[in-house]
Amino acid sequence: MAKTVENDLFDAALAFVEDGDDQDTVFKQVSDQLLVAGAVKPDFYEHLSEREKNYPTGIDMSVVNAEYPNVAIPHTEGEFVNVRKIVPIRLKKPIEFANMIAPDQKLKVSFLFMILNNDPEGQANVLAQIMDFLTTSSAETLAKLFGADDAATIYNVLATSFKK
Repeated sequence: MAKTVENDLFDAALAFVEDGDDQDTVFKQVSDQLLVAGAVKPDFYEHLSEREKNYPTGIDMSVVNAEYPNVAIPHTEGEFVNVRKIVPIRLKKPIEFANMIAPDQKLKVSFLFMILNNDPEGQANVLAQIMDFLTTSSAETLAKLFGADDAATIYNVLATSFKK
């Protein structure tokens, strides 16, 4: 019998593997699913897209480990979401994001940690938790996460490894 995993920042129904050709397509696909799940408000997609254009979230992971794929941490203001969750999204093919640190630099990103946070005080805290997870997790844990082909594996890795 499988062990049930509890982690209130993750929801097994809100972990995705997406096959989009660009940021806009992936944002739309995931936003539509989040809306159906009741996790976001109808105007989430447009605000998420707009915020990403103005405040890029791509992260160059080669500074942590050259073997890791680049990630992005897209999010928008809490008024457009209904829950406090991290939505992991594995991309079947890398898509371009602007670098958070150097916005003129474009990165090929393969994994998203989308933050849904209806608590305005908690945004920086969740971002810090994600960065801590990415920089302190074992190479084995991250390889399993980044190599996962299904949402259940992604959820299980994060729910069991992510420190609250």
